[in-house]
Amino acid sequence: MEGINKKNGKIGIIGAGISGLLACKYALSEGYTPLVFESQSTIGGVWTTPLETTLLQTPRELFQFSDFPWPAEVTEDFPPHYQVMGYIRSYADQFRLIEHVRFNSKVVQIEYSGAAGGEEEMEGRHYWGGSGEAFSPSAKWELTVEDTVSHATEVVHSMDYAAMDFGSAAAFVKGRRVTIVGFQKSALDIAAECSAANGAALPCTVVYRTEHWNVPDYMPWGVPIALLYLNRFSELLLHKPGEGPLQSLLATALYPVRLGISKFVESYIRWKHPLAKFGMVPKHNFLQQISSCLIPTVPKKFYDRVEERSIKLRKSQNIAFCSEGILLDGESSPLETDLVIFATGFRGDVKLREIFKSPRFAKCIAGQDDASVTLYRQCIHPRIPQLAILGFSESFSNLYTSEIRCRWLFELLDGTFKLPSIKEMEKDIEDWDSFMKRYSGNSYRRSCIGALHIWYNDQLCMDMGRNPRRKKGFFAELFEPYGPLDYASP
Repeated sequence: MEGINKKNGKIGIIGAGISGLLACKYALSEGYTPLVFESQSTIGGVWTTPLETTLLQTPRELFQFSDFPWPAEVTEDFPPHYQVMGYIRSYADQFRLIEHVRFNSKVVQIEYSGAAGGEEEMEGRHYWGGSGEAFSPSAKWELTVEDTVSHATEVVHSMDYAAMDFGSAAAFVKGRRVTIVGFQKSALDIAAECSAANGAALPCTVVYRTEHWNVPDYMPWGVPIALLYLNRFSELLLHKPGEGPLQSLLATALYPVRLGISKFVESYIRWKHPLAKFGMVPKHNFLQQISSCLIPTVPKKFYDRVEERSIKLRKSQNIAFCSEGILLDGESSPLETDLVIFATGFRGDVKLREIFKSPRFAKCIAGQDDASVTLYRQCIHPRIPQLAILGFSESFSNLYTSEIRCRWLFELLDGTFKLPSIKEMEKDIEDWDSFMKRYSGNSYRRSCIGALHIWYNDQLCMDMGRNPRRKKGFFAELFEPYGPLDYASP
């Protein structure tokens, strides 16, 4: 980024997934010159390598660009992956984003240069970047980019499996004893595909650490889950970052309601799935999972396949490899395995840390082991200038959250508002960290705002000078679910 004038305001964007495309679109609309670096040969991020059975996990009306509706022919609440990818491509074509993407270009390192006084001087700053401005006339980020080359790997991860075409993936697991490590969406989908390929003759084993409330659908006992968790009333039940005395009192007084809603959803999941029969009843409540953005849907007939023993469930905190397969906790006999697929996700905070050349910046991002990643408004690090991180913090619908975050960012770049002092930003970050620890359990480093997405959006709206109340009427404001179209207009 070189200077404050839009005509030479260059913005580098890493990744052409949904957040990257949104950032590119809003950069163009505000007159900047964006360049998107994408390590793959196409746009779409995680949607470029789906499993054959992958469906959208978020209801379609929540997974929507505010200014670009789904095509009329897409009618399912949870469209298949190819329709999602088609929607993303159409969005990129509509706003001519592809011409600003440099494909097969992986950013392996970023370095901040040109700052007066160096990194030592930055420690004493009171405002972001020294002046509080988004751009500096002298300092900039330099990116090290390399061409990407496909290569084989000894370790099989769910991403490697998902990168195969559907026929190759089916042939890869056919006739093999497969063990899958993990119990989130990818693990469940791969297990279902392995079960379909091999049946009970060669059962697929799923090894997990923690039981989860994986939902059968988003209509517990016929009530849309959005009415339970995606309106202002649901957020009255929670203690919030920066809340006032009355809000704190309400959250405490309404604790029985919060607990009752959680039990209501849990009872439906236990009714639909034989969790008790297979020892799969979680020890935590459903609120903790939705506060951690960990609510994947279970593939159809998953537990039927567990019943018929084409899928086996095994709990173990650790695994060890041996010549016959793997060893699980407390067992002397190995689990005979031909193929292990790790579907354990990845550490986004580690990826962020490793991209910085500066050890100081890497340490800033890594933070403490007992704290979430320290980002103001979930995208600005107070002590790393001229850099915004979009798409790290999660919500119930990441597209929806990334879009309003992009709007906020480019209002900041345009000078519509200024950031508070570094100390004020760090205090706000501490408040959000306390919230995440309180409600997300051991998953607090995921930086999920799912249970407070309206409260979060309110803060962004107020920063931009916009009315955070987007509904018409008191009861609509309190009880109607909030979604992308509520923020379509200023």
